[in-house]
This record gives sequence, structure tokens and C-alpha cells, in this order.
Amino acid sequence: MLGRAAVAMWWDVPPEVRTEWEDWHSSEHMPERLGIPGFLRGSRWVAESGKPSYFVCYEVADLGTITSGPYVERLNNPSPWSKKMMPYHRNMVRSLCTVRTSSGGGLAGMAATIRFSGGMPALLPERKGLTGAHALESIPAADTPRTAEQKIRGGDAQADQVLVLCGYDVEAIKAAAAQLASPDATVGLYRLAYSMTSRDLTR
Repeated sequence: MLGRAAVAMWWDVPPEVRTEWEDWHSSEHMPERLGIPGFLRGSRWVAESGKPSYFVCYEVADLGTITSGPYVERLNNPSPWSKKMMPYHRNMVRSLCTVRTSSGGGLAGMAATIRFSGGMPALLPERKGLTGAHALESIPAADTPRTAEQKIRGGDAQADQVLVLCGYDVEAIKAAAAQLASPDATVGLYRLAYSMTSRDLTR
């Protein structure tokens, strides 16, 4: 992870609007988010297995970046295109997280996400085929600002704890996820679809 905090989100999008939704998310929404001070990298992932069908992660400098200031102002003043697209976010899970531990770097082609409640593993796995392992802990829902975008969506669920395992070997990722996931955890396997950093906006 590039920063000390992150916005981790999962949702479904109806098939009939996916083409427009992906155009909006790639050409307007993600660049808008990466233009906010403290936003470092955004990535969008599409489910290979598990649900919801999308996983999106924004890596940010610190928790203050996503709990106050320009980000919250943007959430309360969505663009016309965002207002059109927000109702199509179905089964939304959204967590504002601190980064508890993070190992590895870069972005690989595949990732597993594990959502759960309870204690974090003492150690994250290191094995061939994995390029990164990141443990995130969400802040309490009461400390999360309720915004205009959330009202359009109708409210979001939240993941308490999140593990993100990245790599280039699908079987290694699956094995690591199986090792770490408790019986009541929600596990999804995702393929990287799009990513950009704040530096891309200035090129």
C-alpha cells in the first residue's frame, strides 16, 4: 500500500449499464478522486469468483484524507454523471480503513479480498506467486461521514477487517486465502481491470 489509509469498496453493477459505468469510472470518477490531495493510487478489479462483481481500492496518505476536507466536500457535491451512476451501485460495501500492516509493492494482475470480523493474523503469508499482502481495519461506522453520494445509493454496508492478497499466481493466491479465511469470512478473487496514480494526472 502506498499510504497509511485506504477506501476499500465492493459492489455490483447491472449488466445493462456496465459499459457506461466503466467509462464513467475510468474517464471521470477515478481521475476526480486522484485529483484530491492525499489520494495516491486507485485500482478497479473485476471478480473472477465470489461476489460482489467489483472491488475498488483507493490508497491514501492518511485517515484524515478520507474523513474530512476536499474528499468529503466532493462526496457531498457529485457531478451530474456521478448522480446518474450512483444508483447503479448495488450491494455496496464501503470501508474507510487504516493500514495495519503491508508487505510487497506494485500491482499484480490478481488479488483476493477477505472480509471478516475478529482479530488479524499475526503474520501475513509470504510465498512464491504472491507480490503483496495488506491488512486493513475499518474505522467505526459512527465516525464515517454520511454523504450525498451515500444517500443516492441508499446506504452502504461495511467490512470490519480486510485482507488483500496480490500476486501473479492464481493458485498461490487461492491457497493463501484458504489458509487465512475463517469459515464466516467473505472471500473474492479479482482481476485487475484499471489503475492510475495521482502522478498520472500531471503527465
